[in-house]
Amino acid sequence: MVTLLKFITVSSPYSQFFLNCPYTMTNGPLERLGVVTIGRNEGERLVECLKSLQKLLPPTVPVVYVDSGSTDGSPETARKFGYTVLPLDSSIPFTAARGRNTGWKYLVEHYPHLEYIQFLDGDCELLPHWLESAVSRLQENPQLAVVCGRVKEKYPHKSVYNLLMDMEWNTPVGEALYCGGNALIRVEALKQVDGYNSSLICGEEPDMCLRLRQRGWKIERLPIDMVRHDGAVYHFSQWWRRMVRGGWAVAQGFHLHGRPPENYKKKELFSGFFWGFFLPFFAVFLAPFSSYYSLFLLLGYPALFFKIFLSRRKFDTSNRHAFIYAYWCVISKFPQAIGQTKYLLTLLKRDRVNIIEYK
Repeated sequence: MVTLLKFITVSSPYSQFFLNCPYTMTNGPLERLGVVTIGRNEGERLVECLKSLQKLLPPTVPVVYVDSGSTDGSPETARKFGYTVLPLDSSIPFTAARGRNTGWKYLVEHYPHLEYIQFLDGDCELLPHWLESAVSRLQENPQLAVVCGRVKEKYPHKSVYNLLMDMEWNTPVGEALYCGGNALIRVEALKQVDGYNSSLICGEEPDMCLRLRQRGWKIERLPIDMVRHDGAVYHFSQWWRRMVRGGWAVAQGFHLHGRPPENYKKKELFSGFFWGFFLPFFAVFLAPFSSYYSLFLLLGYPALFFKIFLSRRKFDTSNRHAFIYAYWCVISKFPQAIGQTKYLLTLLKRDRVNIIEYK
């Protein structure tokens, strides 16, 4: 068989085709790769996601789609593409972490030879050349547990909120503390920390990365475009809920890992409560008792704006982008404080935790 393949790929008139084909008969670097896609009512975004996998993956790479109670026919869509569909039990609260854990554990159980798992959200499209480069990087450096690349927003000019996400995704290249939901992860590392914390409704990726780093693993952001994300955030109310969810993640992250030496999310927690609640509350509450001089405290917001603007300007060459980023960062302190408060109240009352959706 080996001799026959050599004859076909080297000696035959079709040798140039086989040599230029992105995937050989053995899949090259992708032969030990599996893919986990998660989603909930992503509609056409999921179709584009699965099309990108169908286009870029050889048929021997196993793909599972984990669905969190979609009502738009998403499971049927994934089945039409020929992928394994794993619907989550609705009696247990849905979380992205739970979906990812279900997916990678299924793959490892049914394909024990896998060494790498690419996680892909259902609102994202995989981009060419990412997988080969990412797998090669993990093979080069056995200390790396996770590699991620540039996430590019699909329609950054359709709304300021999409533009904000595109700027948010543009993180520094090199060794990183955390990754996002889209990443290539070594199976050995996933097993060591038992993957994601399924109880977290958000912030599950930084939580897992923190636990990986505690075990000596490293995370790296590569200078390669990885996925195209369709955030589809076109209304202020959507952005507001997304920021509330971010505040929840800050408070829950601090609750889990806020003690030294990590002090995880300690600074963010203080910032959210200070700018989103304490400063405006005392500025207004003390106004009648201070001849309204306490209202001068509100000048802290322009000062915060310029601080963020100057910091962002060092990273982004566009004054317009830096202005937009700083402005919305200041505004975000208010929904962030609400999200942090929601988490603390839920913790105190021991209420059931439900996902915070913004689409």
